[in-house]
Order: sequence, then C-alpha cells, then structure tokens
Amino acid sequence: MKIAVTSQNFLTITQHAGKTRRFLIFERDPASGEIHQLTRLNLPKQMSMHEFRGDDHPIFKMDYLITGSSGEGFIRRMNDFGVEVVITGEEDPLTAVTAVVEGRPLPPPAAHNQGQSRSPLMP
Repeated sequence: MKIAVTSQNFLTITQHAGKTRRFLIFERDPASGEIHQLTRLNLPKQMSMHEFRGDDHPIFKMDYLITGSSGEGFIRRMNDFGVEVVITGEEDPLTAVTAVVEGRPLPPPAAHNQGQSRSPLMP
C-alpha cells in the first residue's frame, strides 16, 4: 500500500492538494505491516494537479492521498485514477498515515476561509 501526503515543507501535512508540488510518499510493507517513508516528491509547477493534463502522474500510482484540503473536482479526479483522498486537520504525516492504514478516524480539517468545515473523508 502506497500513501502520498501533501507537504510543501516536507514536515507537516499542508493544504491545497491541487496546487501542491511536494509530497511525502509512504509505504506499508505487506509482509511486516511496517510503515516507512519511501521518498519525497518535489515536482515542477507543471506537474501540480491544477496544471497537469494527462494520465501518467506519480500520484496516480498511490492508493491514498492525505491532505489538509482539496476541492471536489480534485477528489473526483483522484478517484477516477483509483486514489482515495483523505482530508484531515492532522498535521503529522506519520500519525495520519498510520491512522489510515489502521482504519482509525482522523481529526477534521480546520474551517475553510468561508467559515465552513467538513468531516475528514475516510476510506
């Protein structure tokens, strides 16, 4: 199982998934169940989902994408490629990845600019 986490600073989970160009990539080892960080993706601007048009993107190879925020169009696009989007207010990438792998709930995202908040989207 491979999980991408939006992280513009490579430290915390960040918002605006469609514009994100930096991701932490985690993997759950099927044999041991251990979770470890595989790599960091630092993509050029034209590879942000907001800019990218095509069907061969590294994020499309993920099982899950964890982010602080995203639009409905982004979620639909990811689902079309088999990627489940999880939106959360959790800031620690490993904590969030572990919760997703274990099927545990995550905290909801912070209220958006319009004063609206949503429950975390869970698999």
